[in-house]
Amino acid sequence: MHKESGHTALDEMRSQWRLMTVYERFEQVVALVLSAVIAVIIVVSLFQLIAIVFTLLVLDAFNPLDHKVFQSVFGMIMTLLIAMEFKHSIVRVALRRDSIIQVKTVILIGLIALARKFVILDPEASPAKIAALAGATLALGATYWLLRKRGDRAAETSEHDPSSSQ
Repeated sequence: MHKESGHTALDEMRSQWRLMTVYERFEQVVALVLSAVIAVIIVVSLFQLIAIVFTLLVLDAFNPLDHKVFQSVFGMIMTLLIAMEFKHSIVRVALRRDSIIQVKTVILIGLIALARKFVILDPEASPAKIAALAGATLALGATYWLLRKRGDRAAETSEHDPSSSQ
């Protein structure tokens, strides 16, 4: 899908609309509505984050070394990052760059969510809870790495041999 002058993603979507089945059109509409809903959530959350940080800075003498403040602020920031990654993956579907939500993207979002959990983790958390979170992180990280390696090999194979089916 090449971008020519004056040829936007919206124009591309319109031209593809005629070729889509009823179900593909349904998926397209759902992806666009989800994208809009998540965008609203991101904007509202961003304004709330700005208001909270402003309140902490001005009224409460923001101390980033205070563990509870750090957890709160960075937990909110990471929540926004997770929402933005969700939106990005849905937009890729809406723009027909991916036919379905990619497994790698879901795993990446899970890794970001686990990283957020580590940031907001209570210092009094049990060793078993930390070990379980670490195990989940390792499992998702290894899965992501394997999927990425497979994708790299498939891309390399298709570069060298265009008739290859992988």
